[in-house]
Parts: sequence; structure tokens; C-alpha cells
Amino acid sequence: MSDTQYLSTEKKQELEQELIELKSTKIPEIAQRIDEAKQMGDLSENAEYHDARDQMAWTQSRVLELGRILNNSEIISTDHSGGGFVTLGSTVIVKVNGKEKEYTIVGAQEADPLVGKISNESPLGEGFMGHLKGDTVIVEVPAGTQEYKIIGVK
Repeated sequence: MSDTQYLSTEKKQELEQELIELKSTKIPEIAQRIDEAKQMGDLSENAEYHDARDQMAWTQSRVLELGRILNNSEIISTDHSGGGFVTLGSTVIVKVNGKEKEYTIVGAQEADPLVGKISNESPLGEGFMGHLKGDTVIVEVPAGTQEYKIIGVK
């Protein structure tokens, strides 16, 4: 798995906003809580202090994670006019087990299978990548081997 994080423009803006919020609001609020808890005296039995420290650790970890994601991000192209093959950002219409399904290939940060957004790193996403309309793709999924017929790429 590469370090590159594929993001839509919207997702990148959302993560940038979260990072700003954490740095400018959340961390100072937690630091204030820690300071107030310290002033209460005995820290060994101070639940507020321990809770605030745990929240600070999580928040600082998230800031580092967001920084890594954003520093290694690449915007997914929305221009799919050429070639007609499945790439990041493509919406793929497939027929599987007699049913028609639609999937959009996104980066791992945006994957949400319940709404049809699948990661390019998932077995299904990897299986579709580079294929054209009319291709049959056989993918090993948790439910077993499935055959998908690509009936459209947009």
C-alpha cells in the first residue's frame, strides 16, 4: 500500500477544516481543562485531569494523522472523458447476480460502501481499476468469488 492518499477536492477541504478546528479550538480548550484540573490539587485521583490528558493525546494524534494524510494527498481527477476505463473517481455500473449496482471508486479516506463509495485499495476497487465497459471482472470478496460485468463507466 502506497503512502499516497487519494482525495476529492471536497474531502481535502473537509480534512483541512478539521485540522484547523483541532489546532485553533480543540487543543486550546483541552489545555485549559488540563490547567484547571491541575489547580484542583492531587492529580492521582483527579478524573477530569486524566480524561483531559487522554483527549489531548487523541487530539494530538489526530492532528499528526491529518497532517500526514494532507501532505501525502493527491486530488482525484474528475475529468473522465478520455479512454472510458475505470480510474479513481470513476462511477462504475455493474451487473452481479442478476442485479445492477453502481460504485464510485474513491480513496481510502472517503470509502463508504453503504452509499456505493468503494476504496481503490479494496478487492472490488482494485478489481475494477483499468477495466472498460463490457469487461467481466472476477473478484474474491468476503462472500466468495463474484463475477461482475461492467455495463457502464462514467
